[in-house]
Amino acid sequence: MQEGRPIQWFPGHMAKTRRLMEKNIKLVDAVAEVIDARIPYSSRNPELNQLAGGKPRIMLLNKSDLADPVFTREWIAFFQEHGMGAIAVDCRSGNGLNGFLPLAKRILAEKLEAWREKGMAGRRIRILVAGIPNAGKSSLINRLSGNSRASVEDRPGVTRSSQWFPVGKEMEVLDTPGILWPKFEDPAVGERLAFTGAIKDDVIDLETLACRLLEVLAAGYAGLLAKRYCLENDISGLGGYELLEMIGRKRGMRAGGGAIDTERAAIMLLDEFRAGKIGRITLEKAGEGHD
Repeated sequence: MQEGRPIQWFPGHMAKTRRLMEKNIKLVDAVAEVIDARIPYSSRNPELNQLAGGKPRIMLLNKSDLADPVFTREWIAFFQEHGMGAIAVDCRSGNGLNGFLPLAKRILAEKLEAWREKGMAGRRIRILVAGIPNAGKSSLINRLSGNSRASVEDRPGVTRSSQWFPVGKEMEVLDTPGILWPKFEDPAVGERLAFTGAIKDDVIDLETLACRLLEVLAAGYAGLLAKRYCLENDISGLGGYELLEMIGRKRGMRAGGGAIDTERAAIMLLDEFRAGKIGRITLEKAGEGHD
């Protein structure tokens, strides 16, 4: 992946999303960004820094049940040091979401006090929810609003329009379609998004992607990788394709003539990584890629 053409994926509807966000940002009190706790840098859209227009920010590190908890704590501290609210959540199960409203109230304390002084104490907090495709925005809104009206599918690019959802009596959230970077300046960003399923698999060579993922995991999580696939020998010096063949052999994935079915092994590997079956893994250190 690194040596070939960098991954680019920016469907036309995402340009429309940018225009919608520029319009809707004026209607809200804060912006909540749903990011993938496994890749907190790569799953952010840097355009949001400009689009947010100085509004208070909340970072929701979603899929934290799949991420390395040590790294998650470090990322939360990083965002807090940069003046943002941040919490670890799992939008599918709801874990951590009870901290969302208290956090919103904390970062909007001055505005809430101003409302009280003006006799507007009962006014709902309005928050725009943003994030890349497949980050978990719809799952978040369904959990917060107690219904399933927001479309939830485990594939990128499902949410296509903006919708308001009430959250109890104190808050309402505005959902927006997922928006990816218009261009991945760093090829590693495209790779990591592809690893986690934020980019459609049908625009990627899955065997090449799986080989790159194996090289990354062998460098950072060799123990988890060896344990999951019963790899007895030292794997630190092996290439991605060698590892893919070893895993395919261990799982009995044979093609015609007895050769290892590496395509099938690649699909299995990516599915198991995305489901957290290899272990709790974070691919980016706190602050990576940020100024």
